Amino acid sequence: MDPKEKAAIEADRLFKLKLVMDETVKFPTEYLFKFIVPVSEVHQIMLILHGMDIDERASSGGKYISVSGRKVFENSDEIIAIYKRASVIQGIISL
Repeated sequence: MDPKEKAAIEADRLFKLKLVMDETVKFPTEYLFKFIVPVSEVHQIMLILHGMDIDERASSGGKYISVSGRKVFENSDEIIAIYKRASVIQGIISL
């Protein structure tokens, strides 16, 4: 998949997530992010999740780290902004 196609799919996914949140979530609300990142990229996700309650757990093989961040957000735009910033990290998986 080329980068433009991947970016379009991610933009569509985030647009749909925003619509669902705006229809179903009462803000402010606590939101939990869950990401899996290669060990070499963990510093980048930690910068993005700075200021959140963070939990991390290494995979059994030691190549990946599961990182969760929890925080209260005022609106869906704040949440989508985190996902957009995280989407540029090489090898990240958003759960």
